[in-house]
Amino acid sequence: MPQVRIIAKNFMDMVASLPAIKLDKLYNNVFICEAILRSLPPLAKKYVLQMLYITDPVPATMMEEWVLADGASKHRVAIDRLIQLRIFSEISDRKKGTSYNLNPTFQNNLQKHIISGGVLPREPMNSDNAIKLPSLQELETYALKQWECFLLQLINSGHGEKLTGISSSMMKIFQRGLMSQRDRDGPRLTESGFQFLLMDTNSQLWYIIREYISNAEERDVDPADLISFLLELSFHVTGEAYNLNTLTDVQRNTLKDLADLGLVKLQQGRKDSWFIPTKLATNLSVSLADSSVRKEGFVVMETNFRMYAYSTSKLQCEILRLFARIEYQLPNLIACAITKESLYNAFDNGITSDQIITFLQQNSHPRCADRVPSIPENVTDQIRLWEADLKRIEMTQAHFYDEFPSKDVFEAACDFAREWGGLLWEDSKRMRLVVKSEIHNQMREFLHTQSK
Repeated sequence: MPQVRIIAKNFMDMVASLPAIKLDKLYNNVFICEAILRSLPPLAKKYVLQMLYITDPVPATMMEEWVLADGASKHRVAIDRLIQLRIFSEISDRKKGTSYNLNPTFQNNLQKHIISGGVLPREPMNSDNAIKLPSLQELETYALKQWECFLLQLINSGHGEKLTGISSSMMKIFQRGLMSQRDRDGPRLTESGFQFLLMDTNSQLWYIIREYISNAEERDVDPADLISFLLELSFHVTGEAYNLNTLTDVQRNTLKDLADLGLVKLQQGRKDSWFIPTKLATNLSVSLADSSVRKEGFVVMETNFRMYAYSTSKLQCEILRLFARIEYQLPNLIACAITKESLYNAFDNGITSDQIITFLQQNSHPRCADRVPSIPENVTDQIRLWEADLKRIEMTQAHFYDEFPSKDVFEAACDFAREWGGLLWEDSKRMRLVVKSEIHNQMREFLHTQSK
């Protein structure tokens, strides 16, 4: 079953896969250096900071003394990560052994950033400008509304409705893995698309960002430049306005795509145009370091499979509808139930029992989240059992053969089906045979030659 790969492919893996020249180009930006430092495992951060003012190579044997004996595996992971990102270069010498050197470009820029701080290539708008900026609360409401509208459109596309108001760049991302389109029908969610909807916001955001970077070259955009701009964007101040004239054409087009998702708000002044970063944008580099920040949950699950969701969000109601039966909805409460039929519908769409259980655990109401377990065991066990019921019988299209002219022809047909990997069942006494439909044409031609 296809699944959206979020955790397996980390954003930094994309950075590490860049050619050496482009990586060094990234490290010319002090903000990129800090963002990548934030993303490193704790032990790797320690090594970078300890070697920040050391110009000579550090022997591997000396670095091994920096950790306790039981930290050998973490040490190896940290070293491998630093080498992948070209922050460390490995030097081998027959006499002196292996030693490590810090990337000089990364080292110099990180030193500058720690000592004097970095200066963004653009200044925020002056306070005496006539443009009225939204408050932080209004900006957060805007970002949430944009994000929910975007996800609601994805859900509606699962019912055959067309997506509107989404740029062609973003459409390509969705059509690549989250949606499919057949003939004249509208776009529909794939199995990965349904799984995507159950993920936490942080994982969804990084999936989209990674896919957006992956197809950058199709838009004639350098992936390294795009990564640099996105990470740099995270160091802007939430709620401040920045002039769009300070950006390149590629960066302006990128911001238009990000505005669809609520990462920035575009605002037109009397003379100039401005972009205002929201928390979704300024938390990008934080997301690299901590993708497990827990948001306050809203779901209460009872042992009788009834579920109460304290929410006013239409999006959350539609997400619950993916695997539960909505019974009634009040202004701030959604009452629903998990049933065999509702789960079967979810399983048919490619959602797994583990994804449903994880969603319920991650979104448990604070009063339930402190319980162990947060979701009743009889509910989680039954969800898994209902999924297992669907896997007990596997349907395979097949063809049935009988009335063979002789035992030799029957055995030859069995051998032929085995060789093609299509034999499903045989009855030697009555000379009856069942084979997969995929080899029916080959079997028919084979029997035709045997009858001559």
